[in-house]
Amino acid sequence: MTTEENLLPDNTGRRDFLKASSLLTGGAILSSLPFSSRAAGYYFTANDTIKVALIGCGGRGTGAAQQALNTKQNVKIVAMADAFRDRLDDAYKALSGRNLKAADGTPKVVVPEEHKFVGFDAYKQAIALADVVILATPPGFRPSHFEEAVRQGKQVFMEKPVATDAPGIRRVLAAAEEAKKKKLNVVVGLQRRYQPSYREMIKRIHDGALGDIVGGQVYWISGGVWHKPRQPQQTEMDYQMRNWYYFNWLCGDHINEQHVHNIDVANWVKNGYPVSCQGTGGRQVRNGKDDGEIFDHHIVDFVYADGTTINSQCRHYEGTFSRVDEMFLGTKGKVEGMEKRSSALLGYNGQPIYTYDAKADGNPYQIEHDELFDAVAKGEYKFADAERVAKSTMTAIMGRMATYSGKVVKWDEALNSQIDLFPDKLAWDAMPKVLPDKDGFYPIAVPGKTVTV
Repeated sequence: MTTEENLLPDNTGRRDFLKASSLLTGGAILSSLPFSSRAAGYYFTANDTIKVALIGCGGRGTGAAQQALNTKQNVKIVAMADAFRDRLDDAYKALSGRNLKAADGTPKVVVPEEHKFVGFDAYKQAIALADVVILATPPGFRPSHFEEAVRQGKQVFMEKPVATDAPGIRRVLAAAEEAKKKKLNVVVGLQRRYQPSYREMIKRIHDGALGDIVGGQVYWISGGVWHKPRQPQQTEMDYQMRNWYYFNWLCGDHINEQHVHNIDVANWVKNGYPVSCQGTGGRQVRNGKDDGEIFDHHIVDFVYADGTTINSQCRHYEGTFSRVDEMFLGTKGKVEGMEKRSSALLGYNGQPIYTYDAKADGNPYQIEHDELFDAVAKGEYKFADAERVAKSTMTAIMGRMATYSGKVVKWDEALNSQIDLFPDKLAWDAMPKVLPDKDGFYPIAVPGKTVTV
């Protein structure tokens, strides 16, 4: 287990937004069933404390914890866990430094030394102390951490994506079924699903405002992310975990870690998942020893059951054109820029079919926590995001399979792949499966030669 860093604009929003937004209703409500047992993690009065454990104390986890504290419920951080003590200490300092108080005047961050857990198994101890867990480690650890949270009967907020390979996806899908049986709320941080502009625009798309969706494009085109220089005497496991973004067992490549946001929107608009894909990718500008094994660009055509093709583009090129959004074409019109302050469904005559003014909307990163903790406090079972996000994560992984191999990849064969990227052993002196050569360079996928399914 390790931590996630802040990445690009979607994550700076999570970290920097500190004021609570008003509660907005909507979303995928599965059922609303009251519970009578505190052991199940449900509450009935404003004075009840909802205990939260933070698993993964990087920038993203710290931001998610801040937003949990910003909800109107009596939320307290009571346990923290990370592989690295320095990251845990940084997060604790950031959270406790805000000096937030509950209604009764007691601190909202109450994490004594004996509730700070460090190491690969630290998550188990922290989860045991909480009612709600925040899972914000790199995505390679998400399957095992989600399984444990469900096993212990906890409500869950977890970051996207939820795995880095098909075996991990299958574990998440199995745990998602258990969470449903136990009626555990699970919210996943694909915040566009909680953003009012997306909710309203896509509701109208599903109601037929654009006719049949016949094509589209989704983008995450931006600059690169951070590096952590290799340190003297540092083990390979330590180095890769500090630089988790550049290794597929931890990150899944940036088509998975970042672009899953936009890919999920495509699946949402199409109300389904691709049956196949093909694509191309490689390393055009990012070729150093510190760039690990991931590509710097991916271009994928995702084909859905009705024959619709959605084109996906993501890249990390410094100093170039940037675009992070989605565009869809229907038989009656088109839409793009749903994240903007003012967006519209447009007919092909240029006239708006529907417009949405987002100026008064709250921050979607806050809204997802507002809605989760409201449901927990009311004893309602409303959110089961894990299956949907697992399938959108699988879509991104399938795209990586296509760009790495140069082959057409079908959904069923991708989901049933037995290629397991995770190390056989987790220890600081253990070796990950991908290692540098004698010159310090990591092996890179070669289309036409690399096997991904």
